[in-house]
Amino acid sequence: MNDTTQNEHSIDLMSVGNDGNQFLTFMLAGEEYGVDILRVQEIKGWDTVTKIPNTPEYIRGVINLRGTIVPIIDLRLRFNLEQLDYGVTTVVIVVKVVSDGEKERTMGIVVDAVSDVYNISSDDFKEAPDFGTAVDTDYVKGLSTVNEKMVILLDIDHMCNSAELKVIDSIAES
Repeated sequence: MNDTTQNEHSIDLMSVGNDGNQFLTFMLAGEEYGVDILRVQEIKGWDTVTKIPNTPEYIRGVINLRGTIVPIIDLRLRFNLEQLDYGVTTVVIVVKVVSDGEKERTMGIVVDAVSDVYNISSDDFKEAPDFGTAVDTDYVKGLSTVNEKMVILLDIDHMCNSAELKVIDSIAES
């Protein structure tokens, strides 16, 4: 990713006000997803990671971000979508995740591209439909229609606190 693109993302985040529920949205396999903007620490272009042996495939590895070991998760692989080669729009969204109700940690999620920042009121949230056991919607906080398109709002805390990710915690602490 070139410096111009990285700066554009920084400007977009800086111009966001604090009036309501704001979500940074991103593209993944042609669908738009969103995470709470207050959880977003920064957006980085894709770079190499240090692979950790014996971790699930969707955990791409870790990076050292200003002295903090940050696990990197590929959301395409996490959601069992087709794996694609990373391109110029591929970014890592660095987020703060709360685990065990109080412990905060930093994680990175690899997405196809950053999309936009939206204000979404609580009244505009719709619950994820119940698909039974065929589709796992545990990580979906809700759905919302913005500008006539559906945005899937993710529960980043639940998604980034699965049992598999506890392995990363133990590695980072050692």
